[in-house]
Amino acid sequence: MHGRALVVGGGIAGLAAARGLLRAGWEVEVRERRSSPPDIGGALGLWRGSMAALDRLGLGERVRERAERPGRGVIATPSGRTLVSAGSQRADVHLVPRSSLLAVLVEGLPEGIVRWDTPVTDADVRDPGAFDVVVGADGIHSLVRSTALPGAVAPRPLGTVAYRGTVPGRVGTATETWGRGMLFGVTPMDDRTTNWFASLRTELLRGREDRDRVDLLRELYGGWHTPVTRVLDALPGTGVDRRELYDLPALASYVHDRNVLIGDAAHAMAPNLGRGACESIIDAAALADALGAESTVEGALARYDRRRRGPTRRVVRASRAVNRVSTAVRLDGPRNLLARALGHLV
Repeated sequence: MHGRALVVGGGIAGLAAARGLLRAGWEVEVRERRSSPPDIGGALGLWRGSMAALDRLGLGERVRERAERPGRGVIATPSGRTLVSAGSQRADVHLVPRSSLLAVLVEGLPEGIVRWDTPVTDADVRDPGAFDVVVGADGIHSLVRSTALPGAVAPRPLGTVAYRGTVPGRVGTATETWGRGMLFGVTPMDDRTTNWFASLRTELLRGREDRDRVDLLRELYGGWHTPVTRVLDALPGTGVDRRELYDLPALASYVHDRNVLIGDAAHAMAPNLGRGACESIIDAAALADALGAESTVEGALARYDRRRRGPTRRVVRASRAVNRVSTAVRLDGPRNLLARALGHLV
């Protein structure tokens, strides 16, 4: 089956969907309200399933060329005691700068497919004209979801705040350190840069809301083991992104009529399992497969919904659980047992 698709959103999910639909023989138009891909920086972990999906989109090798492979992955306590250690043979992940992944996705599209600076309105979603399918790839605050899906739910706060950025220098080991009410992660990004992220319970910020971000992070995480303090020492003069974290309650369906949700629009999740970008790419490939194989739009969207709703809902639940436990203020013992259990899944 061939047709015309309107993709709302020019981020990872939307660009990957456009690539897949073009390869399936569809006409595609992407509309993005920003003037360029929405790059918030940092590195993304792409696990086996998402790399297989990129291979189906014809982009896997280009992403691998830009990716780092950590030599080892460690979950530790603030003192440096190792809870989990996975060698390179088990850390089956490619770490790629978000900007590099977006560049690969954009380069894979013909000129003119993406219309930048072109916001979509409620009216566009309700009456998309000549388009056979509207793909909502417009993120956690999706207009397509709120306009086209009956009973669509709003994002819910996770009770945590995230900080992230990059510092000069290279590391070979990916570390995540779990303390009381907060965590700190350090991963490779490229030959010259280290990616870092921190997350903490919102109650730990009471009375500190107006503090300088670098000073705040140094106060909260000072005295932790060397991978963390090296980043803290390099923070002055670098950008520090801050945002409250949300996820999306389970939807009854990702499909209504000719509208379909992918990526964060369908299943925004806590970042703790590093699966948000992965699931978006897998969504895009699954949707393209369905629309290329089925004889009707209705059948294709139903097939996509059956294939993706269950697995992504499980990842959302698991990510929310790890978000809670990894930043737990109490119950250190059960939390550390969970860390060891996660290590067996790497």
